[in-house]
Amino acid sequence: MSVELSTEAMKRLRQLHPDGKGIFTSDLSVNEFLLVRQAGFRPLGLVLGVSIYHVGTQFRRWYANQELDVLSQAMYRARELAMTRMQAEAEVLGADGIVGVRLKVELKEWGTHVAEFSAIGTAVKAEDGGNWRNHAGKPFTSDLSGQDFWTLLQAGYAPSGMVMGTCVYHVAHQNLGAVVKNLGRNAELPAFTQGLYTARELAMERMQAEAAALKAEGIVGVQLLQHNHSWSGHVTEFFALGTAVRPIRDDHTIPTPQLVLGLDS
Repeated sequence: MSVELSTEAMKRLRQLHPDGKGIFTSDLSVNEFLLVRQAGFRPLGLVLGVSIYHVGTQFRRWYANQELDVLSQAMYRARELAMTRMQAEAEVLGADGIVGVRLKVELKEWGTHVAEFSAIGTAVKAEDGGNWRNHAGKPFTSDLSGQDFWTLLQAGYAPSGMVMGTCVYHVAHQNLGAVVKNLGRNAELPAFTQGLYTARELAMERMQAEAAALKAEGIVGVQLLQHNHSWSGHVTEFFALGTAVRPIRDDHTIPTPQLVLGLDS
């Protein structure tokens, strides 16, 4: 996907660190900064991507569980735009990757269905060279903390990219008979259980598909989040997010935890 950055963004990026001069910016804590440096990566600057997106509406059946695929696509597309623009800024800086990425959604007062999707992180470059970019040839992205990033590298793994899956789902309303039947009783609501289970599974499955496309070995730090945003009480989004990882070498072995953490055995 071709991304054109604004004049203001290009001006800010030129003032950063791609040529080894200037002052870098970073949202890493002091401890995270030191560990990223110890891992052999130099911060170049904060990079960000933003998308103001109008999320439309979709008809749903009152008494049926169903995915609202139009809304699922909108939520995914808006986040993808923000992530892609953040990666484009990292490309301008000549970065090998982006660490400590935060991906946020904030509803705006401009309209009921308008939200700001933003991605921000610290672009970094390996000091010893090497090929740290992912299978798609893009700077890797990771939402791991500086400490977890350092530990991952010590264990012989590298991040390939943040992967995500989303599912906006309508959970069926109970009919009057079911409401009366369960009145005052402890009872599982099978339709609700199955609906929420299915929605989570769809989000997880889509996240795993993104990791497979990056030729990753697995996903670490997975978060499975639920958001209602501005929809009705029976419509919810399940959002799965994690960092896909790959072994640095084909013949790598995982060291003992004591060695990874630098502890005496």
